[in-house]
Amino acid sequence: MAKPVAYIADHLRRVLVNGGSAPHSAGVQKFFKEEIQSRGWRTAELRQLARRFSKVIRHDAGLDYLVAVADDLFHGDVLEEKILAVVLVQSCVKECTAEHFQLFEAWLERVSTWADHDALVQYLIGPMMVAEPKRVKKVFAWAKSTHRWHRRAAAVALLRGTNLGMFFSEVEKITAKLLTDEDDMVQKGLGWLLRETARYDALHTMPLLLSIREKAPRLVLRTACERLSKAQREQVLAR
Repeated sequence: MAKPVAYIADHLRRVLVNGGSAPHSAGVQKFFKEEIQSRGWRTAELRQLARRFSKVIRHDAGLDYLVAVADDLFHGDVLEEKILAVVLVQSCVKECTAEHFQLFEAWLERVSTWADHDALVQYLIGPMMVAEPKRVKKVFAWAKSTHRWHRRAAAVALLRGTNLGMFFSEVEKITAKLLTDEDDMVQKGLGWLLRETARYDALHTMPLLLSIREKAPRLVLRTACERLSKAQREQVLAR
């Protein structure tokens, strides 16, 4: 019989505490405006830990049990616990179901920083939208949310698809909905989406960028133009 989910999750928390680096933990804070809790793990180290435990848990108890362990970890404010939750599941995200997608969507309410947000959306939610494109309609509900991380997710969730030539219509619509958002985390997310869309297909993205340049926040435009040629960048940023 498998041990209780909470037992495994708490064991992983102890591993994070015992294996962390205090100097690295202190250095992590400089990347965040808000105060965070960090155990001092580097991403590559977390991925190694996740690979080891994910294989064992999947073999012994199955996917649903693994997701339940991840769900237990994705609470609170400890950065590495949340990142570990995501990477535990990342390797088997193609096997995740509609019920798992609903759970991952619910995790957006628990996001503490851009780091756990982007891990969740980039590695779980985004790939599941690519696998089942009808899920993309979720971004329009998120764009209306009063919760900053849902609104950032409305943009960031489209990244995986836009890098595959998908969701250009949705990119245009989300751009219109988020363009006047005053939250810098949302603006950075939208700029990131436009930058990657332009990198994949500058020919079709340039008219969109030119159409918004008079009203878009400067942060959105500067980020969106980072992968363009110098001439294209100057054209978009000229006012």
